[in-house]
Amino acid sequence: MGPGSGRAPAEAQAPALAPAPVGPVLGIEAVDDPEPGARVTGVHVPGPGYSAGLVRGDVILRFGATRTGSAAGLARAVARARAGREVVLTVRHRDGTRLRLTVTPGITT
Repeated sequence: MGPGSGRAPAEAQAPALAPAPVGPVLGIEAVDDPEPGARVTGVHVPGPGYSAGLVRGDVILRFGATRTGSAAGLARAVARARAGREVVLTVRHRDGTRLRLTVTPGITT
C-alpha cells in the first residue's frame, strides 16, 4: 500500500548479533616470517604472551608439538589449545637464539 494508506512503514530489522567466539588467545599479533614461523609484531600488556616473555620480533617456531610454519598455522594451533593449560613455545629471538617459553593461553572476555 502506498502513502496515506493508514499503515506505518515496515521497520528495518537490525541483523541479529552472533555471540563472539570464545577461544584460547595468546594476546599477540603475528605475521608470516620469510622463514617458517610466525613473527610477533605486537604483544598485549598484560597478556599471556607478555607473561611468557614474548617480545616484538620473536618468531614462534612451535606451539607445543605443532610446528607453526605461518601466522595462520599458529592461529590454528592456538585455537585447538585449552585455555588455562600450559603450552611450551619454541621461539627464535632476533639475535638468533632459540628459547623454550611456557605460555598459558587465556580467553577474551
